[in-house]
Amino acid sequence: MNPNVDEQRDRGRFAVLTLLRATGVIMMVLGIFLIVRPLSGLPEFLGQLLFLLGVIESLVVPPFLARRWRDGRK
Repeated sequence: MNPNVDEQRDRGRFAVLTLLRATGVIMMVLGIFLIVRPLSGLPEFLGQLLFLLGVIESLVVPPFLARRWRDGRK
């Protein structure tokens, strides 16, 4: 493959991993906020669910994608 194509692909993958981690952390913070200080009309489990999804998105998904990309699968 062309080195420029490989570099562009790697930069795109890095951006995806960084974005996943950042949005996961934001989801965790919002979940904690909703757990500690629930808003009227929103159930408490919504904050817990948001926190759990944020943990999965920032800690589980990026290593899974990186391993999959490193192995050469698409």
